[in-house]
Amino acid sequence: MDSGSAVVQAPGAIPVVGHLTAFLRAPLPFLRGLPAHGPLVTIRLGRQRVIVVCDPELTRTVLVQDRVFDKGGPLYERLREAGGQGLASCPSGEHRRQRRLIQPAFHHSRFPGYAHVMAERMDTLLGGWHDGQTLDLTTETRRIAADVVISAIFGTGLDAAVHTRLATDFHTLLAGFTRHTLTPKPLRKVPTPGNLRYERATRRVRRTMADLTTTYRAHGDTGETNLLSLLISARDPESDSPALTDDELVDQAVTMYSAGTETTASAVCWALFLAALHPEVHDRLITEIDTVLDGRTADWSDLPRLIYTRQVFTEAIRMYPPGWFLTRRTESDTRLGSYDLPKGTTIAYSPYLISHLPGLYPDPETFDPDRWKPAERGPEVPVTVFGGGARKCIGDQFALVEGVLLLASLVSHWHIDFHPDSLSLPRLPQLTLNPGKMKATVTARRGGEDRQRHTSQSRVP
Repeated sequence: MDSGSAVVQAPGAIPVVGHLTAFLRAPLPFLRGLPAHGPLVTIRLGRQRVIVVCDPELTRTVLVQDRVFDKGGPLYERLREAGGQGLASCPSGEHRRQRRLIQPAFHHSRFPGYAHVMAERMDTLLGGWHDGQTLDLTTETRRIAADVVISAIFGTGLDAAVHTRLATDFHTLLAGFTRHTLTPKPLRKVPTPGNLRYERATRRVRRTMADLTTTYRAHGDTGETNLLSLLISARDPESDSPALTDDELVDQAVTMYSAGTETTASAVCWALFLAALHPEVHDRLITEIDTVLDGRTADWSDLPRLIYTRQVFTEAIRMYPPGWFLTRRTESDTRLGSYDLPKGTTIAYSPYLISHLPGLYPDPETFDPDRWKPAERGPEVPVTVFGGGARKCIGDQFALVEGVLLLASLVSHWHIDFHPDSLSLPRLPQLTLNPGKMKATVTARRGGEDRQRHTSQSRVP
C-alpha cells in the first residue's frame, strides 16, 4: 500500500501562533481561500494542528463514517461543558442509543402539533411589538425562537425573569464560545472577567434547565404532548425502566434549546436582511405571503403554499449556515481520499466553505432563492447545514418549519425598515454565524393594499 498524499499546509503561518491571527482577523475569507490549496489543508491555530476538509465528497465521507470520524476536538470539548452528552455532542457509540430513543419525538406526525404551538407563541409575541418601534431584530427573533422552543420542550412558556436569565446566559456562551475554544486550556482557567462570565453562564444554563426539568417531572403534563414528556416516557426495551437519566434529560433540553433558538433566529434575520437588499426577492416574498396569509400568522396548513418563502429561508442558511466550523477526531488510523490520517487527528469541516464552492453553487456569493425551485433543483448537495449520515441533525425539519413559519408571520404582520447602519457584524463569528445586531424600525401592516407604498422603505439604503 502506498503511503498516501501529503496534506499541504496553508501558507501564511507565523511562528508560535500559526494561522490563528489570520483566522481571528477574517475567518470567513480565510476559509474561502483554503480550497485553492487542496482537498485537505492543514492549518495551525496556535499549538493546535487542524486538517480542514475542503472537498464536498470528502466532507460527505467524514459525515457518513461517523464511527471513524467521531465528534471531538476543541469545539466539542467546549460544547460538552454546557450541553453535556446531548445528542448533538455525544460520542458515536452513545449516539445510536440516544437517537433511537429521541426519534419518536421528531416523527412527522408530531409536527402539526408543534407547528400549532409555534403559531400561537409567534402570534402573541409579534403582537407585542409597537407600530414605529425601533428594535434589534436579532435580539427579538432570538427571543421569539427561544420562547417557541421552550414551549415545544416543556409545553408552556417560562416565567419572564427565568426566560430573560436563560437568554442572557446563553448569549454570553455564544459570544465567548469561539474565543474560549481557541484559547489554550491553561489560559482559560485564568480568572479574567471574560473567563469568569463564560464559566458562570455555563453553570447557570445547566442549572436553569435542571430546575425546569425537575419542576416538569413533579408538576408537568403526564401525556406525551411535548418534547420533554416524550423523552421522559421513553423506556429501556430490556429493563422497562426510564431510558434517560435526569442528567441526560438536561443534556437533551440544553441541546434542543440551543439548536432550535440559534438556527432559526439567525436564518430568519439573514433572510430578511438579504431580501431587503434584493428588491425583486423582497417583492416576490411579500406577494406570496400576502396571498397565502392575508395578514394573519402562518400555521402548519400554510406551509405547502409558502414555496418561495421556504426558498428564501433555505438560501439564507446556505449563504450563512449557523454552524460554520465544526470539528471531528479520527478514532483509528484511516484514509480519507488519498490521504492517510493517524488516530487522534483533529479535522474540521465547514458548511460555510462548502456552501460557497462555485462547483456546487454557480455565483455562490449571489443571493438567489431560485436555486431551490422544486422543479429546477438538482441533486442533493453533498453536505448541508444540517450535516449528514447517521448524525444528520434530528431536528432539521423542526428548524425548517419553525423558520418558515416565523419568516412568513413576521413579514405578514410587519414592515421591516432596516437602518443604514443596521448590520453590526461580530468581529469574530460566534458558535453560530449570527448577524450580530440588526437595527430596524417596524411598521404595522394594514393589509396587502399598502404593500407597494412600503416596499421601498423596507430596503437597506
